[in-house]
Amino acid sequence: MNRWFVRGLILVSAAGLLPGTALAQDDNVGQARDALAKQEGDEDSSRQLEEVFQAAEKNYSLQKKGSHSLNYSFDYSYTADQRLDLAITNGSVRNLDVVPSATHNFTNSFSYDYGLLDNFTVGTRIPLVVKYDTQDELNTYDFGDISFTGRWQPFAYVPGKMSTTLFGTFSTKTGVSPYEIDINEQLSTGSGYYSIGGGASLSKVLDPVVVFGSVSVTYNLPEDDLQQVRGARLLQEVEPGFSLSGSAGFAYSLSYDISLSISAQMSYSDETILTFSNGDQAMAQDQMSGFLSMSLGTRVSDTTIVNTSVGIGLTEDAPDFSLGVSLPINFSGLKE
Repeated sequence: MNRWFVRGLILVSAAGLLPGTALAQDDNVGQARDALAKQEGDEDSSRQLEEVFQAAEKNYSLQKKGSHSLNYSFDYSYTADQRLDLAITNGSVRNLDVVPSATHNFTNSFSYDYGLLDNFTVGTRIPLVVKYDTQDELNTYDFGDISFTGRWQPFAYVPGKMSTTLFGTFSTKTGVSPYEIDINEQLSTGSGYYSIGGGASLSKVLDPVVVFGSVSVTYNLPEDDLQQVRGARLLQEVEPGFSLSGSAGFAYSLSYDISLSISAQMSYSDETILTFSNGDQAMAQDQMSGFLSMSLGTRVSDTTIVNTSVGIGLTEDAPDFSLGVSLPINFSGLKE
């Protein structure tokens, strides 16, 4: 029983249970992968094993005070769609064609975490994005939206009890904004606005399974002073509203070296209001997105777990599928 419990605890620590901050559609999908990424705590697994048997001490699943971790992840997502090529002359349809389109999104991310306290960890994520649109034959490569996160575990871990982690996230607009490009000639790599969010992650060991869940809310700040040409109008202001996200899943330790995680995520994005220079307003309808992810964690050494994940979209607004790989980057300078 204790051996299964230890395996379950390692899995939760490795899983990271990162916040499901729904900043934009790409970020929403990223929450499901993050929940399974097991990026956090790979370097701490042996130390956490010792903590399990030290019942007199307070145990936390975040970074130990003064410790560092650096992780790399690669994610690929594919979104297919159908576009109508329609020409109307004098009220009559002269040309009608359905053109298939597809967008390929490759993201290389570097995540750094530092333990300010045993129960408080701060971190940042820097994404490098490559996009390719097969329909318009457009491509771009640039930084995505850099984000900063704080995680706080208010209570020490107690075997058999629910573990709770509170988190807050601030996302910048360092990526190429979709509201500042020539939409006919360029692709974006970011959301185009700042976002702040917060939420809670819960987990519990039910020997030999670990169940977990996460809820979050994000407020996207309005952007003004824009000068984007859209048809015959000039876009000046964007109000993206808020978004909600929730995820739940379980993790199962097949052996000490192999673990399997399955998670489902649902997210809701409020309607976006576009205001033009002539006073006109256009509204992008709210969206509901669902995603299912499966992750396999393979321990290749005492301090390294390599994770591979695959995800499929459950709703029309979600990407068709995604693939991902994540692993820690160990440098001697980051050792305690």
